[in-house]
Amino acid sequence: MKIINTSVIGALFVTTSALAASAGTLEDVQARGVLQCGVNTGLAGFSFTDSEGNWAGFDVDMCRAVAAAVLGDATAVEFIPLTGKTRFTALAAGEIDFLSRNTTWTYSRDTDLGANFVGTSYYDGQGFLTRAGLGITSATDLDGATVSIKTGTTTELTLSEFFRSNGMTYEPVPIETDAEAQPQYLAQSCDVFTADASALAATRASFTDPENHVILPEIISKEPLGPVVRHGDDQWHDVVGWTLNALIAAEEFGITAENAATVAQSTDAPALKRLLGTDGDLGAMNGLSATWAQDAIIAVGNYGEVFARHLGTDTPIGLERGLNAQWTDGGLQYAPPFR
Repeated sequence: MKIINTSVIGALFVTTSALAASAGTLEDVQARGVLQCGVNTGLAGFSFTDSEGNWAGFDVDMCRAVAAAVLGDATAVEFIPLTGKTRFTALAAGEIDFLSRNTTWTYSRDTDLGANFVGTSYYDGQGFLTRAGLGITSATDLDGATVSIKTGTTTELTLSEFFRSNGMTYEPVPIETDAEAQPQYLAQSCDVFTADASALAATRASFTDPENHVILPEIISKEPLGPVVRHGDDQWHDVVGWTLNALIAAEEFGITAENAATVAQSTDAPALKRLLGTDGDLGAMNGLSATWAQDAIIAVGNYGEVFARHLGTDTPIGLERGLNAQWTDGGLQYAPPFR
């Protein structure tokens, strides 16, 4: 989702982030011994707590991968749940080390808010969820509909632009969190819920009768989601970004959580040896151990394993890889060379 930008928030972010970043986030995390990671307050498949109160999900595993790379311990994470309204101010204030919460990379966030996106972990787009019984088959049939939408996000702006450009009107039903969306929608307080298509799939999967709800075919925006750090700390940006790249590269090379240690000791392939830390000094270049990438892969698996475990076709979410497939399989996921 995309937060509405204001000059006040922008000024706070630029000023505070410059101070927070100057100390060196990597050194702070290593001295503290715990990674403080901002996540969603609750979104199935991406960031949620299980019946025992343990955090799980696609974005949660990114936190654990970075903790493994930086601290050698994937469990050394404090998860801090944040709403769409609070996520950037928490990052700016140094309350979290990085944000791993379904957050869209935009121009204003990079510039006015001073947020540094380290890469795209999930390619998404805004869509619509509705009840099958309403007989709606296209977003162009939504004239006069009541639409549930998160406050404090530019999803509101995208929605407004879509309806205006199609000569339609709608009545907004405001919510603040994903957890509020389900009861509002099921109580029929709205005809439609709009959000990122992945969030809609997660919401539908939580229903007792998901077959009675449909995600309309139209995708009305580009939503490249990814981890976010503060401006002003290039080393930390590299640490988080290249940890994501390590998971993507591992899938391309066929390295998994199960075989990473074995491959590291047996491979003669220079690219694999560099990635897994048995040749070269890539870790030392960024203040990490030689096996930082190997540690991250062993902790959570490669990108494909993380996707399959939390979002894939064998989960209740049931998402195809689509644009999030490897570039060799027609998708957009692509890691730069480790050299």
